[in-house]
Amino acid sequence: MDVRRRATTTKLSPAPPANGGPRYPLKPIRTIDHRKNSSSPSPQASDALPLPLYLTNGIFFTLFFSLAYFLLQRWREKIRTSTPLHGVTLSEMAAILSLIASFIYLLGFFGIDFVQSFITRSADDGFDENDHQFIVEEEEERRRVPCGVSLDCPLPIAPKIKESKLIFTTPLPEEDEEIIKSIVDGTIPSYSLESKLGDCKRAAFIRREALQRITGRSVEGLPLEGFDYESILGQCCEMPVGYVQIPVGIAGPLLLDGVEYSVPMATTEGCLVASTNRGCKAIYACGGASSVLLRDGMTRAPVVRFGTAKRAAELKFFMEDPANFDTLSVIFNRSSRFGRLQSIQCAIAGKNLYMRFTCSTGDAMGMNMVSKGVQNVLDFLQNDFPDMDVIGISGNFCSDKKPAAVNWIEGRGKSVVCEAIISEEVVSKVLKTNIPALVELNMLKNLAGSAVAGALGGFNAHASNIVSAVFIATGQDPAQNIESSHCITMMEAVNDGRDLHVSVSMPSIEVGTVGGGTQLASQSACLNLLGVKGASKEAPGSNSRLLASIVAGSVLAGELSLMSALAAGQLVKSHMKYNRSSKDISKTAA
Repeated sequence: MDVRRRATTTKLSPAPPANGGPRYPLKPIRTIDHRKNSSSPSPQASDALPLPLYLTNGIFFTLFFSLAYFLLQRWREKIRTSTPLHGVTLSEMAAILSLIASFIYLLGFFGIDFVQSFITRSADDGFDENDHQFIVEEEEERRRVPCGVSLDCPLPIAPKIKESKLIFTTPLPEEDEEIIKSIVDGTIPSYSLESKLGDCKRAAFIRREALQRITGRSVEGLPLEGFDYESILGQCCEMPVGYVQIPVGIAGPLLLDGVEYSVPMATTEGCLVASTNRGCKAIYACGGASSVLLRDGMTRAPVVRFGTAKRAAELKFFMEDPANFDTLSVIFNRSSRFGRLQSIQCAIAGKNLYMRFTCSTGDAMGMNMVSKGVQNVLDFLQNDFPDMDVIGISGNFCSDKKPAAVNWIEGRGKSVVCEAIISEEVVSKVLKTNIPALVELNMLKNLAGSAVAGALGGFNAHASNIVSAVFIATGQDPAQNIESSHCITMMEAVNDGRDLHVSVSMPSIEVGTVGGGTQLASQSACLNLLGVKGASKEAPGSNSRLLASIVAGSVLAGELSLMSALAAGQLVKSHMKYNRSSKDISKTAA
């Protein structure tokens, strides 16, 4: 057997595993010639003379430039004396031949080797970056013969592969491979996979593989299995490639209006669930909390423009005239059996008019519902105000997903106030502090401190922490945490200082129990845990109103516990104990 022959790449199919598992073919890859690692070095230009390299180079450098100078001087004299240039003497002929020889040497030493070094380097770099398959060569086949025959078979030198760039994937069906290549090439848009394939999970898988190949980065830690991708099609998320796991903890029982609730909180912040749970314990020990729903109405405010401010004012008077409200209500209410127009508030800025519509939305959060009603009214107004130019159906006077004084003052969604009276004994034993310290801290931190900061609706300790955690767990819009977290926390000593009255007033909690993310399996389970899953058939809107009250009650518990930890100086200690870990979670996930 000729063991010195050139190694060539072969396409192999490994034998089936003993357990009868799947058998995947290895894809062919380019040939690597390993003879250059073991054969004798090729002749170099510097071998022309048996002298040290620096002397050889010096001789040919001197020879080249000396001969070039000699020939130029000779040609100059011929031109001056009008002698034909083609008439060459013996000395000139020798000089020309020597010049050519020295040029060939210099080109071989500095030119060819220099270019070849770059070609070799770029080829090696290209292989390190792009070849992500294992090399299977004929030498490996020869190693399977008896040991005595293969003792002198050299092992191939494995190329160095940069592990940070490697993405190992299971071989895919040929049809999927073609689709992935088309996405990478840009011939098939990624967003069209669901409609073309008719299989949402397969579309997510193919999109995920294409993403990894385009970016050169792995998304191995992002799970794909175990999710119903059909449920999000057209309503929750576009172009999915997986889903994010967020742990859900339970705080409670929260005793609110005489009913116990186990509150689900999706968060990655240590201490948050534990702290809220301690607040629930304190509230429960004192007979629970009570809540009152003040308002329930979602808003949308389009902006329209006229040629003059006078015309804008005329529409303002028309919209705010009570005699026109019934007509506008009939037009607005056509779009939904739950959406009912409640009020219209207008604001004018020059020749621009902002109209803030407020309507009830049943158990839905209601943004789409109110937007459809507003569009109906705008179409109707176009008949009497043909010069009205609708700039946008949302003019930020709503105001959605932004801190705004109009929400803080007028409210948006559900406006709730929740209160509880905590006894001195519970404050001491459960919350580990005292009533005067809590009252003073609340005044200096939540009231005066927030005023110094210029806060807008942020007169609280951490209402957004609890609101965000409950929102994520129950499928609400996390971005609406901004206005939903508007809250003022009040604390006051009552009953001659023996008890603490604590309350939270939240004017714009925007929640729903139908639509959006509430219909996903995990979020639906959390809503079911609270007893507010889906729409209420007996009293439409009651489930979403109850959810808003639960959010406010949870915020009350969170505020009470955190303020107590701050008053007792326990915040840093508790976070160092529960919110720090020496375990490398990334390695665990991998």
